[in-house]
Amino acid sequence: MTLNELKYIIAVAKERHFRKASETCFVSQPTLSVAIKKLEEELGVILFERRKQDVLVTPVGKKIIQIAEEIIERSQDIKQIAKTELGELTSELKIGAIHTIGPYLLPKLIPTFHQKVPNVPLIIEENYTHVLAEKLQTGELDMVILSLPFDEPNIETFELYEEPFKLIIPKQHPLSESTQEIFLKKIENETILLLGAGHCFRDQVVEAFPNLMHLNYQSDRLQKTFEGSSLETIRYMVASGAGISIFPCSSLSERDEALFTVKELNPPVPTRKVALAWRKSFPRKEILERFKQSLLEIKLNCTIQTNSSKV
Repeated sequence: MTLNELKYIIAVAKERHFRKASETCFVSQPTLSVAIKKLEEELGVILFERRKQDVLVTPVGKKIIQIAEEIIERSQDIKQIAKTELGELTSELKIGAIHTIGPYLLPKLIPTFHQKVPNVPLIIEENYTHVLAEKLQTGELDMVILSLPFDEPNIETFELYEEPFKLIIPKQHPLSESTQEIFLKKIENETILLLGAGHCFRDQVVEAFPNLMHLNYQSDRLQKTFEGSSLETIRYMVASGAGISIFPCSSLSERDEALFTVKELNPPVPTRKVALAWRKSFPRKEILERFKQSLLEIKLNCTIQTNSSKV
């Protein structure tokens, strides 16, 4: 049994296809197939059911692949521990962030972090929470920045800040002239523009304003949601008069003053908590601490730092 063989079975389980798995492992399909067959013979079990169009992982295969993923992760940790011991703060750091945090936090984070650790390249991925969680568990990402709650096994989180939600409305909207906090009743007949399914911020807005969502559906107005869209897309749709929306305040800045009007919501104002998450087994403790400190030094619009709490 070799590490390469373990990598091969992990790839096949992920791709559900031998050819695709061989491509991700940068080997020929025969090489991968022979190696997996050899491993199955050594173990005396069948890991995969070979079908015409795809591959099915057997029950025993699932158990073995889960352990294989842990072994590969720990083998990577061994290499990193050795580098850290030698004082090499030069290895890349793979970080992830959800779509509604990355564009607003990363431009400030990157220069701050590189002042502390100038020789560590950051490999960055923006994605949905469930995708980031999977990649964090498998070691494809070292750390992720997302909103709580985030309850995953073998994962630690460090709460960074809390931010309120704000209402954004077109400049030509009658409420744009109001100097008061906006009550739910004043916007219950409006078209609400939301992110598409899969975005956790959409779920948080729906959870915070269940009556608003219900009324919007019941008023014979089509609920506007945009699958795969971003806050940037919705930002410009509000500016064009297509509807109103609710944004996390860190995503708003002075540049928006020319596009639309930002209004405070009537208390209690819903908020979200943003945190850094990493595997408990992550070996680069010095890098982790410097990354956390960089995050804590960033000043974002209308956020409240909550770094004293660890969850």
